Amino acid sequence: MSNITVDLPQDSYAIAIAPDSLKQLGSQMKELNLGNKVLVISSPEIFSYYGESCLNSLQDAGFEAYTHLIPAGESHKTLESIQRVYDTAQANHLERSSTFVALGGGVIGDMTGFSAATWLRGVNFVQVPTTLLAIVDASVGGKTGVNHPQGKNLIGAFYQPKLVAIDPNLLKTLPLREFRAGMAEVIKYGVIWDQDLFTKLEHCDRLDSLDDVGDELLEIIITRSCQAKAEVVSQDEKEAGLRAILNYGHTIGHAIESLTHYQQFVHGEAVAIGMVAAGKIAVAMGLWTQEEADRQDALIAKAGLPTEIPPELALEAILETIKSDKKVTAGKVRFILPMAIGKVIITDQVTPEIITKALTL
Repeated sequence: MSNITVDLPQDSYAIAIAPDSLKQLGSQMKELNLGNKVLVISSPEIFSYYGESCLNSLQDAGFEAYTHLIPAGESHKTLESIQRVYDTAQANHLERSSTFVALGGGVIGDMTGFSAATWLRGVNFVQVPTTLLAIVDASVGGKTGVNHPQGKNLIGAFYQPKLVAIDPNLLKTLPLREFRAGMAEVIKYGVIWDQDLFTKLEHCDRLDSLDDVGDELLEIIITRSCQAKAEVVSQDEKEAGLRAILNYGHTIGHAIESLTHYQQFVHGEAVAIGMVAAGKIAVAMGLWTQEEADRQDALIAKAGLPTEIPPELALEAILETIKSDKKVTAGKVRFILPMAIGKVIITDQVTPEIITKALTL
């Protein structure tokens, strides 16, 4: 088992990585001295695979466990869904000492965390991610939230889990498309933080399926991605500065998701397109070379991810949507742009004219 600590001034916690560890979830949580009642929040499909094992582990450790299922997908990431979580919590008399467990992907994790942050002004929260994207990104760092009709994750809170319990074996039931979506976030860490990880990905012949990646590289991917996220979050928990680099590819990516009503792309696909776009902007601004941009884009393509903004999306609509992004400060959009593999900057000097020029070349 690998253990990575997210070291914070308050509420530090462990990322525990071990194959077949779902069966030990109850004992792991027992060591944290959490309250007796647990609400497991999941999606119907994920719960059909792993719900019984999760509940058995909790009950064997002496927890009183309840469940609440939310249909999969961004379209259900709403305040209405959160209200139904509250209803279940109220019906089962969950208390301030109780724990919400997220068993699922990034959407389930975000909603469970937000529910935990706001129910009774804050109950315990544990992440059990079941997708590659959630394992390497969404489950770590305490960002929680739901979508607003005008933008992604505009409603939310920073709320750290007590534990992130990662069982890589849960990826065996992950659909191919979702695995590839998670690889977008892995490639992101290579670009923004970890040049060695980027190089290891380049040396792999194929990145577009779990079987092609293999167990050895998968362990490296999970460990180094979680380590990168933990290091960034430990230095900047509430995104006052450095943590914004984790949004690389997300500015245009979020706009694409919003404009396509979360129906055409899953999150990692939109981020992949956003990274390619950010790379083009960086080249246009003279921040990094075309060769480096090509290396990034080749990795994204090797992971089976899209690289082009859909032609039916007008650039004007993307520019307008970007104005509603969370990263807007004093009316200026903050972009994360690469300067080299493993190094990025945060800048508000990207004008609509630069974006237009870069993306229409």
